[in-house]
Amino acid sequence: MEAVLERARRVELLLLDVDGVLTDGRILILSDGREGKFFHFHDGHGIRLARQAGLTVGLLSARSSEATAVRARELGLTICVQDARDKLTAGRRIADDCGVTLEQMAYMGDDVLDVPLMPHVGLAVAPVDARPEAKAVAHWVTDACGGHGAVRELTDLLIQARSSGEPNHDR
Repeated sequence: MEAVLERARRVELLLLDVDGVLTDGRILILSDGREGKFFHFHDGHGIRLARQAGLTVGLLSARSSEATAVRARELGLTICVQDARDKLTAGRRIADDCGVTLEQMAYMGDDVLDVPLMPHVGLAVAPVDARPEAKAVAHWVTDACGGHGAVRELTDLLIQARSSGEPNHDR
């Protein structure tokens, strides 16, 4: 855990996949063709707290969804990159735009499209229910599943690493 904390202390930018990380991976298609997603309040509040602690937070998704764009706006996120099938290239571009290195980035992903970016970032994280390929390259795997508090677990770790160097496991 000390190695994870050391990595977390260097993070300035947190990027999150959406489906399977901020959601449980299910997609609701309504009869009129509109898409809906379930987002967990704890994850959203964790994102707000991370931003208050000085972290830049953004979303990086391989899919395009109006529900994702709406959630990003609700959370006050200015980084919301969708339709990014090449997440390594997109992640590098976002880091450059934010003036940080990949070593200063944390990324949470859950599936094979996330794997190319994960080994290049300072802190790669996967939810416990992620695909084995993503967990294999993660520096840390959360106790919570995607869409059920995994992001909050990560934001709590990052905030604690920034403030005191010790994670808060008393959630």
